[in-house]
Amino acid sequence: MDDRHRAEETDVQRDTGVKITFADGYVAEFDLMTLRLGCACAGCRGLRERGQAVWPTPTSPLPLRIDDAELHGAWGIRVTWNDTHATGIFPFEALREWHEANFSGDFSQYAHLR
Repeated sequence: MDDRHRAEETDVQRDTGVKITFADGYVAEFDLMTLRLGCACAGCRGLRERGQAVWPTPTSPLPLRIDDAELHGAWGIRVTWNDTHATGIFPFEALREWHEANFSGDFSQYAHLR
């Protein structure tokens, strides 16, 4: 595995986000909103493709929080959110590329939910 895509350290802060330090020293940080709205599972992708909200839904607990996170082998992290959503796996390679591309989605409409 390329050092650019191998996570050396994964720091999960349940109330703020995830910080990943890669084997080559690169550090990528993601806030909760970015991760939750960027979930790559089939259900969330389908909602986004139909122009529907991934989060929050009418029954979503506030504020957004990570209930649990675990490594998925050596290649990704699986997050369980406080709305019980847990089907999305975030591959480290994809997270690295997402971060390097300076992902800067405009989620200001959700600022009051943080």
